Amino acid sequence: MRQIECEFETIGERARIAVLYLNNPHTRNSMTLEMGMAFNNQLHSLASEDPPVRAVVITGRNGVFSSGGDFGLLRSFADKDPEENQRYMSSFYRLFLDIRDMPFPAIAAVNGHAVGASLALALACDLRYFVPDGKYALNFVRIGIHPGMGSSFLVKEVAGLHNAQELLFTGRYINGEECLRRGLCHALYSPDEIAARAIDTAREIATAAPQAVRLLKRGLYRSETLEAALEYESASQAQNYATRDFREALDSIDEKRKPVFRDE
Repeated sequence: MRQIECEFETIGERARIAVLYLNNPHTRNSMTLEMGMAFNNQLHSLASEDPPVRAVVITGRNGVFSSGGDFGLLRSFADKDPEENQRYMSSFYRLFLDIRDMPFPAIAAVNGHAVGASLALALACDLRYFVPDGKYALNFVRIGIHPGMGSSFLVKEVAGLHNAQELLFTGRYINGEECLRRGLCHALYSPDEIAARAIDTAREIATAAPQAVRLLKRGLYRSETLEAALEYESASQAQNYATRDFREALDSIDEKRKPVFRDE
């Protein structure tokens, strides 16, 4: 099964857009290593085309966007040493976050819930559309770990420090309406129309001057660095994976109960 599917639409002469679908139906499109490698390979393939596509839409198959980090992958970290986990997380996140360095704008059509790493992926895109009744959270501290996937950097960049403080420290779930009020997304659409509206925006971008768009994409985010945030996140998460509270969080998910954290 292909965890990333790609479809193209021709806009005009030498102008195409691409739609990438997250597709892991057995785990609600959770973000596995296989998905990350396929996603990264597809991005670089699109960027190497001559000419490259003008815009990319990222959305989900199976009526969902993504449940975030893969639970089986998360559980495996509890039995590995911190140095190994740090190396793994740093490289794993970059498989998805290379979207920031692509020459084309990326539009996230978040057609359902987006939690943890999957919400961070949406924040790494240039434009974001959500659904009103979706559940959105950067819930890392609720599962015993420091925020990851660049979220401690990206939410500040997108919605400001005051929103980052509240959403990251609490791990609170909010709906699409609140995301729009907080500036986390650009617009809300129904699940039935969100992909089409995102594609409409991609078409609009595709009609602009492509070199100007590529230069804009390259320069828009250069005022701060993501690398420092990623290094700190991977180091912090590596420490968290060794704690009892991390194991307690995983156990509570298995047992369908609230976790009891003991600062251990």
